[in-house]
Amino acid sequence: RRSGQYTMNHDHPKKLPDGASFDRSGSQDSLDELAMVDYWKELENIHETRGNNPEERVALVVKEPDEGELEEEWLKEAGLSNLFGESPGDSSESVVFLSTLTRTQKAAVEKRIETVRQTMRKKNKQHQIPDVRDIFRVQNDSKGSVCDRSEPSTVGTSENKNEAQDGTKGNTFSFFFFYEQKSPPEDVSFSATDINLEISFAEQAAHLKDSSTGRTCKGEGGDTLLPNFRLPKDKTGTTKIGDLAPQDMKKVYSLALIELTALYDTLGTEFKQQKAVKVKTKDSGLFGIPLSVLLEQDQKKVPGTKTPLIFQKLIAQIEEGTLETEGLLRIPGVATRVKSLCQELEAKFYEGTFNWENVKQHDAASLLKLFIRELPQPLLTLQYLKAFQDVQSLPTKRQQLQALNLLVLLLPEANRDTLKVLLEFLQRVIDHRDKNKMTLKNVAMVMAPNLFTFHGFGSKTIEQSEFVMAAGTANVMRFLIQYQKLLWTIPKFLVNQVRKQNSESQKKEKKDKAMKKLLKKMAYDREKHEKQEKTTNDADVPQGVIRVQAPHLSKVSMAIQLTEELKAGDIVARFLSQKSGNVQALQKEEVFLYEIGGNIGERCLDGDTYMKDLYQLNPHAEWVIKSKQS
Repeated sequence: RRSGQYTMNHDHPKKLPDGASFDRSGSQDSLDELAMVDYWKELENIHETRGNNPEERVALVVKEPDEGELEEEWLKEAGLSNLFGESPGDSSESVVFLSTLTRTQKAAVEKRIETVRQTMRKKNKQHQIPDVRDIFRVQNDSKGSVCDRSEPSTVGTSENKNEAQDGTKGNTFSFFFFYEQKSPPEDVSFSATDINLEISFAEQAAHLKDSSTGRTCKGEGGDTLLPNFRLPKDKTGTTKIGDLAPQDMKKVYSLALIELTALYDTLGTEFKQQKAVKVKTKDSGLFGIPLSVLLEQDQKKVPGTKTPLIFQKLIAQIEEGTLETEGLLRIPGVATRVKSLCQELEAKFYEGTFNWENVKQHDAASLLKLFIRELPQPLLTLQYLKAFQDVQSLPTKRQQLQALNLLVLLLPEANRDTLKVLLEFLQRVIDHRDKNKMTLKNVAMVMAPNLFTFHGFGSKTIEQSEFVMAAGTANVMRFLIQYQKLLWTIPKFLVNQVRKQNSESQKKEKKDKAMKKLLKKMAYDREKHEKQEKTTNDADVPQGVIRVQAPHLSKVSMAIQLTEELKAGDIVARFLSQKSGNVQALQKEEVFLYEIGGNIGERCLDGDTYMKDLYQLNPHAEWVIKSKQS
């Protein structure tokens, strides 16, 4: 079995040879052969299902990239395309962006820019690729920072040196974001179960590498048990995916891509994104439809839905029966019946005439897995599918978890939302393991082939042991299920970098002459508006007090005294305690306190956020209570 994990276009299923053993060395969490039986059985069921489908499949052609093409595409994805091209655009925005990068992130960008520059030279293209040294100018002053935060035309001037004095060495990049973060001291070791979100993952890996200890934290060895990783409480609040405004999430995406690349670079693992040639797909139906197209047609029927309706219904159908059914997800439905149901669903689902009473639980589970496999591009995306798989090659479980966290941030919203619903469902199945005999390991074995095998790839894939790869993808599947709550958290260091970008951008805007002219035109109306607002809301607000707005509640505004122990949830509860007929139905879980403006676009706060700590981080923010839908 040397054909590769993604070469799934076989005419006949291949069975596990009698007495075959798989190489345990390829995955630090290699699972025993007995546990792998579920994996190979599922793979066999997939082949049988495809063998019964007379419809010919067209393999998705994966283009072999030209030299420098991947790096150029990477720079575009990272939002740095204006650094090269026929006529590069205004680079001031990129200067702000680059000024917030860590040492390892900077090195990752430098490496890609240098590759593109060398490629352009070879091809004799006249693209204006700036020299890496001009982008990341190292100042000679021992107190200067590597990344200059000034305009390109004034890089290295004495004026800017004074502005950049932060006590760091000239050859060490400062990653002290909006408030100072420091690299882990030599004599401090983090708990084996604590995930540090305050310091860049790549910086942590570099520190571990530089410390020359070569030791793995206790609880992260090669056994098959997963550590009980947890997130230490952050006084300024935990930020989940969906808590930030779209403009800030766009910045998070760029930073996550650079950080993931920096992490892989630091650990000596190659990080390459797949690039596929577009192929013709169906533009209507249920199975084999791109997620974006499916959601677009579903949102016309159910506005605001974030996952496909058929996907939601199949999960609901499985759960209508008891989740205690033995072998749930593992035992397949009858192939001919599943095929017939699939055709009937295509014809009747949207008409509302499909009879769900005829669908047996195992058939519904088979249809759910079929839906995932039939997507024209993988749920984990063609671009990052290999990166998800390669997580298994990272040295420690902690680093594997960190890489998965960043990869989840890089998924398109539709893919990420659908994956989240799937993982939550799989956890509910596992919660009934005493009855259904489906443990985390069993569910991972069954689901891995459905997420990591993709019919669209042709046979020209990298040859490697399919046994090792199977164990690896099953291991990644276990991580996705076990740590799903952690994976949907945005690391604090990324949020801090976004804050720093916003602050630096605001500083530049204030210096912009054109902006000043615009501000003068707006001055009169704005001052008038602010005076009215101050008269009614903010008159004589003493220090240590914030004014919280709640436009949809009966008490629309309240001055809140900040104390060391005051949390966001306490403020929401205080507003909801105000008795009024029009808000009696509102529950604490339905409304949230938002941090708006200052150095962040908009951020929904978790109830355990300590308000005094957050206020010190963003003193110019406004505070508004509202629901997530508003």
